[in-house]
Amino acid sequence: MTRCAVFGTGSWGTAFSLVLADAGCRVTMWGRRAALVDALNATRENPDYLPGVRLPDAVTATADAAEAARDAEFTVLAVPAQTLRGNLERWAPLLADGTVLVSLMKGVELGTARRMSEVIEEVVAKEGAAAADVHRRVAVLTGPNLAREIAARQPAAAVVACADEAVARRLQTACHTPYFRPYTNTDVVGCELGGAVKNVIGLAVGIADGMGLGDNAKASLITRGLAETARLGSALGADPRTFAGLAGMGDLVATCSSPLSRNHTFGTNLGRGMTLAETIAATRQTAEGVKSCESVLDLARRHEVDMPITETVVRIVHDGKPPLVALKELMSRSAKAEGH
Repeated sequence: MTRCAVFGTGSWGTAFSLVLADAGCRVTMWGRRAALVDALNATRENPDYLPGVRLPDAVTATADAAEAARDAEFTVLAVPAQTLRGNLERWAPLLADGTVLVSLMKGVELGTARRMSEVIEEVVAKEGAAAADVHRRVAVLTGPNLAREIAARQPAAAVVACADEAVARRLQTACHTPYFRPYTNTDVVGCELGGAVKNVIGLAVGIADGMGLGDNAKASLITRGLAETARLGSALGADPRTFAGLAGMGDLVATCSSPLSRNHTFGTNLGRGMTLAETIAATRQTAEGVKSCESVLDLARRHEVDMPITETVVRIVHDGKPPLVALKELMSRSAKAEGH
């Protein structure tokens, strides 16, 4: 059986472990909390994030990172984006030689404006691995993948992106099940940007929902949000076709329309008048867009890309600007041709 390590016991890491096991892999999950690891092994469920979902027998859990990493053909990273670098610096010396490093994370690192694959390459190459070799074995899995639906084995599709198409096909085989259909892509940049920026637009649409705005407003935010994503992607060399696919439009629609979306829910609470502190307190899981909106805007400014919706979200979430005031400012921007 193909051996996989999954670092992270949140909802998506747990759901993807289930997918891998259903595809015929043997999975060892790593978790930082021994009590949760013990509960996973004893009850075959994740009581904190996916209660009621039974995990296959091929999934086990450990709090020992070395045990999880041992002999893994695929090492899946499913931790909050802003914790990746620190965690991976501790794990990198433990990784199996030649393991494929799979990012499930959808964010941009604060301070460096690095995409998750770039962070992985930097950290692992510091351990002595050749940078070109690491680049060929870093993969990204993204798309409209709400964890609760996938854990219930409801049909879903995803994109597996890697610079090395053969590696992408290997990962595709490792996670292909009757309900989970992965497609391959070599556009890592576009796939990662689609996943990171959609969280920010999800916050914007959630805020609009919380304010009681109509479907016209929400459709406009989704469409213009996709335009922002594509502009940034173009500046970074992404394939524009990526944003019309699962990693772009597909993920954006799921995030902006589903009550299961953490970012949409977070934005809705802000739009209803809750403060940032109150909304954080009411949110059990990480809403990546809350921090990544700042780093996405930083990345855009470094490449001189105009992203007004992202900038508006930053002003609301981090500068404390009232949503109604921010909306008026956004709507009063000078008129432009749609292609700009």
